[in-house]
Amino acid sequence: MKPVKVGICGLGTVGGGTFNVLKRNAEEIARRAGRGIEVAQIAQRRPNPKCDTGITPITDDVFAVVDNPEIDVVVELIGGYTVARELVMRAINNGKHVVTANKALIAVHGNEIFARAREKGVIVAFEASVAGGIPVIKAVREGLAANRINWVAGIINGTGNFILTEMREKGRTFEDVLKEAQALGYAEADPTFDVEGIDAAHKLTILASIAFGIPLQFDKAYTEGITTLTTADVGYAEALGYRIKHLGVARSTEKGIELRVHPTLIPADRLIANVNGVMNAVMVNGDAVGSTLFYGAGAGMEPTASSVVADLVDVVRAMTSDPENRVPHLAFQPDALSDHPVLPIEACESAYYLRIQAKDHPGVLAQVASVLSERGINIESIMQKEAEEHDGLIPMILLTHRVHEQHMNEAIKALESLEDVVGAVVRIRVEHLN
Repeated sequence: MKPVKVGICGLGTVGGGTFNVLKRNAEEIARRAGRGIEVAQIAQRRPNPKCDTGITPITDDVFAVVDNPEIDVVVELIGGYTVARELVMRAINNGKHVVTANKALIAVHGNEIFARAREKGVIVAFEASVAGGIPVIKAVREGLAANRINWVAGIINGTGNFILTEMREKGRTFEDVLKEAQALGYAEADPTFDVEGIDAAHKLTILASIAFGIPLQFDKAYTEGITTLTTADVGYAEALGYRIKHLGVARSTEKGIELRVHPTLIPADRLIANVNGVMNAVMVNGDAVGSTLFYGAGAGMEPTASSVVADLVDVVRAMTSDPENRVPHLAFQPDALSDHPVLPIEACESAYYLRIQAKDHPGVLAQVASVLSERGINIESIMQKEAEEHDGLIPMILLTHRVHEQHMNEAIKALESLEDVVGAVVRIRVEHLN
């Protein structure tokens, strides 16, 4: 049987890894796929010194690959929203299958892309778009197909996890660790997508759609970054038996779907709380299987290439199958997607860590407790530190039971209006992931 001809658009970190893995493991991959997979053309802006492309045809025009009639599958690894969207849509219109690692593209334009792919009878595969080398999309979409998924929670941005790990283990400031992350290549020169939760929200949007059978709705995801976290809060959390992680949480409730990314306290004895450095982990809770944990490298040249090539193998296997019986892009049949709404953050429910800076006056703690009690917020534990030498203020740290965000917003507003409370109240959500 003739080999399947692949065009790789983008020979950067992931593209280079994909080319190398396909070349190195060609025989093994062909045995799994049932046919050989040949890289027939590459589009690159500049050569990748880690790739020996040999006699493979090279172009600097990605659309030359898409329009090449000999190419069966286009691998899109250029990233971004604009050119990548045009490239993928043109490939689909040309009747070519697509493999992509572009989480931003899928999260924002996936509904349109998948609809066109169904019209044209082609596959769009995107395992590498979430958690790099961890095959979590396939696990949720296929391996857990018997389950009603209750919730998904993940550390799905390695840069943020590296920063928080260094802050906890070495007492370093956010700004200091960020500079090192940039020097090591973990963070971009503009780290906004990583540290403000946008990258994680792209990935969580995809996971939530697959888990709950809803359309992709990135614009409704709540995002909160880690730029304002202090070493003091990291230390206080540790003293209370928790770790702070930049967590993506998607939970199905009767009223709708929670879809949120924010710093989160997690009990230190949870496995996911001990995922450190640039590693990723995703927990999935299903009604039949209970809680499962998927752990591994969330980025990198060959870990991500592992997922890209796995998608290629799936595409090659499916090319000879009945197009009407392929695995749906978002796990559920397109005409069976749910209109269950995504909830605003105010309607979500969580426990909370609060840090309050108060004047050293009698009765302040009673005032704080009264404000929370009046709004039905129960306190789980309180830690009161000695007055700070530089300003004489007393840090009060509270953990609350679960409550709706709207009630906590009202309580924080009332707390900040107290005469003896100074500055903003620090609020970090708490998830026990039971």
